[in-house]
Amino acid sequence: MSVSQLALTWAVTFAAIFAFRTLPLLLLRGRSLSPRVGEALGLIPAAAFAGLVANDLLDPSTIARDPLGAASGLVAAAIVAIVARRTKSLVLCAAVGMLAYALLGLLA
Repeated sequence: MSVSQLALTWAVTFAAIFAFRTLPLLLLRGRSLSPRVGEALGLIPAAAFAGLVANDLLDPSTIARDPLGAASGLVAAAIVAIVARRTKSLVLCAAVGMLAYALLGLLA
């Protein structure tokens, strides 16, 4: 990749980040959002986290290569689901999920 291509890629990336992350903050500053919009925005971190985890848990190549390892991931996810239902804490779910996955990995 040449320097000009790298500079163009950097500039386009910077413009996209600015447009999609900074402009909404600047345009909506001082305005109150409806409760429904606020509630929807509050779900974004959990949805992003769930998408990342689901992508790793349900990877067909991982399931075919190491079924026991894939099963331990699904068991850890079930434990996290129970913790999530009871506590509704994203941070606690992440901590419990990592701990459960590590312990199940040691047992497998």
